[in-house]
Amino acid sequence: MSKEILRGGQFLVKETNCEDIFTLEDLNEEQKMMRESTKEFVDRELWAHWERFEKKDYAYTEACMRKAGELGLLSVAVPESYGGMGMGFVSTMLVCDYISGATGSFSTAFGAHTGIGTMPITLYGTEEQKQKYVPKLASGEWFGAYCLTEPGAGSDANSGKTKAVLSDDGKYYSITGQKMWISNAGFCNLFIVFARIEDDKNITGFIVENDPENGISFGDEEKKLGIHSSSTRQVFFNDTKVPVENMLSERGNGFKIAMNALNIGRIKLAAACLDAQRRVIKEAVTYANERIQFKTPIINFGAIKAKIANMATNAYAGESASYRAAKNIEDRIAIREAEGNSHQEAELKGVEEYAIECSILKVAVSEDVQNTTDEGIQIFGGMGFSADAPMEKAWRDARIARIYEGTNEINRMLAVGMLVKKAMKGHVDLLGPATAVGEELMGIPSFDTPDFSELFAEEKDLIKRLKKVFLMVAGSAVQKFGPELEKHQQLMLAAADILIEVYMAESTILRTEKNAKRSGEDSQKTQIAMSKLYLYNATETIIQKGKEAIVSFAEGDEQRMMLMGLKRFTKYTNNPNVVALRTQIADRIAADNGYTFD
Repeated sequence: MSKEILRGGQFLVKETNCEDIFTLEDLNEEQKMMRESTKEFVDRELWAHWERFEKKDYAYTEACMRKAGELGLLSVAVPESYGGMGMGFVSTMLVCDYISGATGSFSTAFGAHTGIGTMPITLYGTEEQKQKYVPKLASGEWFGAYCLTEPGAGSDANSGKTKAVLSDDGKYYSITGQKMWISNAGFCNLFIVFARIEDDKNITGFIVENDPENGISFGDEEKKLGIHSSSTRQVFFNDTKVPVENMLSERGNGFKIAMNALNIGRIKLAAACLDAQRRVIKEAVTYANERIQFKTPIINFGAIKAKIANMATNAYAGESASYRAAKNIEDRIAIREAEGNSHQEAELKGVEEYAIECSILKVAVSEDVQNTTDEGIQIFGGMGFSADAPMEKAWRDARIARIYEGTNEINRMLAVGMLVKKAMKGHVDLLGPATAVGEELMGIPSFDTPDFSELFAEEKDLIKRLKKVFLMVAGSAVQKFGPELEKHQQLMLAAADILIEVYMAESTILRTEKNAKRSGEDSQKTQIAMSKLYLYNATETIIQKGKEAIVSFAEGDEQRMMLMGLKRFTKYTNNPNVVALRTQIADRIAADNGYTFD
């Protein structure tokens, strides 16, 4: 390939050219058609009937899933040899993005089926298992569910107590145990179940057909804050017999299956939060344009403009980073396949390569969608608090995203921990750049006035320095604590927030720079403003989290030196007029009556 594809985590220590990233504006005609057909389905079947999902109409969720299967939307990621469309990773992200905007209930059912319900068989199943089960799942004839969580095993997934005992004749396993929070449990035909064989260190995966006469029973539908029409029940296995040929992958490989499923699930969860933001912005702007107070539409008030601008800016950043990472994964899969890897191995390794970015995206976009829905309620005022308006249900549905696929706290610590482990394995050179930053802190800073005449020259220079903040903090922390770093969770959380903001801000700048180069700066005026606003907000977060981290472990001269470095690395040469940026962004969105940058 003619472009350079960085390995996972290398964005921190290597510069990325804007030409080397993928943006939503790079979609090909086939992908654009798929996006439009997905949006038509959502508008017709989901958004138009959002009240049905709020009334716990589980049957309607199942009916919509069948219609999605008929349209091929459940089979985008499934290879053609098993009845799927066999499309690339970006296309699967695209469908996940646009099918998820109308209701969290359907989004959850869709994600549980296509991701953790179907994908483990596609990636880990034997040829016989794939031929038997995947075509039914791809078409929507059957639906899948994923049984991992237990009352005593949440974030610590490998601690599950469910047992699998081999029969005396060696023909089947008997599974006994309790699973909870199982999405699609009320209408699924097949479970991916994780259980422990004897005293194995790691759990094992099994494909279990849903047969009530085979020791499978269910709890009542859970009463939940949101996603009301997502069927969520406890599942009880009592001596459930599973043929030995239904073991998924190898004995003891279940934890690996679960973790890799989570990696893929994390980036797709980020995608699933994007269109929800766009639709909330659309509703909020429409309301603000029409709502008259003090003889003027409330969209004209600066306080409302600030909210609209931040909502749109975060949505734009989420798009930029999500599709950047998705294309990196797709390209890495293609490289591995060209090197002779099977599709299964290529996809597993391709996603695993960018596990850091997957965790970053999961955290950033899930928190942005929550903030967007919260501001949407605020813009609606009293009507926003009413269940008769869509904002209230959007806020409730968004809340689960910070818990799904590993809580955001877990993912923050994972992102930093995985990066440190990559550095120790030599996959990402953190030591060299961190040492260089340490030497820079000891040196005399340059007082030369840089040339910032080109678009984003100052912003890209600032991003380079923001990366140094992470290297300074993480490098010193690793040096001080070594393997004990993981015990210092609050320090890791602060470092993770720095890492997250760097990736999101850089992705946003690179997307806009790429589009400005090919379409002209005039076509990107609002996008330029959003990129600058996001970077400003990111820098403010990094200043806060950097100080929090530094004072937590450094003292005396070391602390003073690092705090001076933090100030130097986060300093603007020309401070942006943030109020003007917000006003420019909000005025464009008000004129368009919604978010139109996708």
